[in-house]
Amino acid sequence: MKVLLTLLVVLFVALQLRLWFGEGSIQEVWRLRTEVDASRTEVLRLTMRNQALAAEVADLKSGLDAIEERARADLGMVGKGEAFFQFVLEQHSGRQSSVGQPAAGSALPDANPAEADAREPVPRAQTP
Repeated sequence: MKVLLTLLVVLFVALQLRLWFGEGSIQEVWRLRTEVDASRTEVLRLTMRNQALAAEVADLKSGLDAIEERARADLGMVGKGEAFFQFVLEQHSGRQSSVGQPAAGSALPDANPAEADAREPVPRAQTP
């Protein structure tokens, strides 16, 4: 009887080890399910990207509006008879010496630094 009980316990332990750590184990199934979920997410992302690209290709094939929009946005092109305005913010040196004098190389040595920061940006026009 003891031999049979020992044999059954050994068989049970062997089956449990295979269930938890062997080929086709619960750990491996869990890992594969995680990989499947990650793959599905990636496929969904790529499918959406492909649909967006297909819509863009259809727009480019169908008319000039999409081409004009692309030229303006990506290449900075301007239409005939249009004026291009670019607003440039001036860079100010915020450094001051310990006695309150403007830093060396300041464009306006007599100006108050608080007033220099409050100046408006200067618009610059460029022609096509």
